[in-house]
Amino acid sequence: MSQKLKVGILGATGMVGQRFIALLENHPWFEVVTVAASPRSAGKTYEEAVGERWKMTTPMPEAVKKLVVMNVNEVEKVAAEVDFVFSAVDMSKDEIKAIEDAYAKTETPVVSNNSAHRWTPDVPMVVPEINPEHYEVIKFQKERLGTKRGFVAVKPNCSIQSYAPVLTAWKEFGPKEVVATTYQAISGAGKTFKDWPEMVENIIPFIGGEEEKSEQEPLRLWGKVEDGVIKKASSPVITTQCIRVPVLNGHTAAVFVKFDKKPTKEQLIEKLVNFKGLPQELELPSAPKQFIQYLEEDNRPQVNLDVDYENGMGISIGRLREDSVYDYKFVGLSHNTVRGAAGGAVLSAELLKAMGYIEPKNA
Repeated sequence: MSQKLKVGILGATGMVGQRFIALLENHPWFEVVTVAASPRSAGKTYEEAVGERWKMTTPMPEAVKKLVVMNVNEVEKVAAEVDFVFSAVDMSKDEIKAIEDAYAKTETPVVSNNSAHRWTPDVPMVVPEINPEHYEVIKFQKERLGTKRGFVAVKPNCSIQSYAPVLTAWKEFGPKEVVATTYQAISGAGKTFKDWPEMVENIIPFIGGEEEKSEQEPLRLWGKVEDGVIKKASSPVITTQCIRVPVLNGHTAAVFVKFDKKPTKEQLIEKLVNFKGLPQELELPSAPKQFIQYLEEDNRPQVNLDVDYENGMGISIGRLREDSVYDYKFVGLSHNTVRGAAGGAVLSAELLKAMGYIEPKNA
């Protein structure tokens, strides 16, 4: 690709915004040219605006340090600088919807990490390996917004990444009942242990809104585009509990599944390790070569050993065994701020570009 697409990051100073900055360093297709944040950060260099709050383990990329932070609310001004934007703004749901629509109406595609638009009927919520066909709904969204190239696309909640791909791989066996408990890292709340000392050696058995998302969002992924909107699937029935645990990165899930047609363990493992989607076929830059790995050891997956599998873009599964109440149970692990947040959005943008939805504005 001769010319990189010019990218802006909305909410660039927060934890997910920082993850976008780190992941996009030396990206072969995209270049961060604009960073935008709240009015209190506007006018400072990115390095000044973030200050001591840089939360990544890798150093801040030199290329962004001196970028002057723009006011995210100056939509026309920010949009004029870029081909598309990633959104990680920290606002109320209504404010997020309004600002993401405003950017789309400037003919700037928005690839969002936020939850605000996940249930907007004509906004695609996509895991690229699972439901890329949902991008078809963009044409109907553009009609509603009155745009030619501007639209909003979102990615789902971080907590479902450790089991929704697994259930997708097992689709032909008809998963019908699922019980999942997720053990979620503190970075999912945008925190480190320094910010949240009360999480050290502690568990909090409640994460606001998370259980509803964990039960409903997979059904939207498995839904169909009908009459210009996405209609969610009716099965399987999923019930969840979501627990905050003293881990920095990595959401673990303990999952029980009942099937219409009970498969063998060998069949289930074979489906996992051979599961691939459009990102693998197209060899997109951020796509994991092996999307799901199966670990035979009884004590895996472990956060310390497995969270960075495939640069944080792969899913690790272990402890698959028959259950006395359900058919099978397993443990899954995914990186919540890479695959579950910024990395998943970057992969979505790569797929949108490959499918022709994101192009240079001056093309």
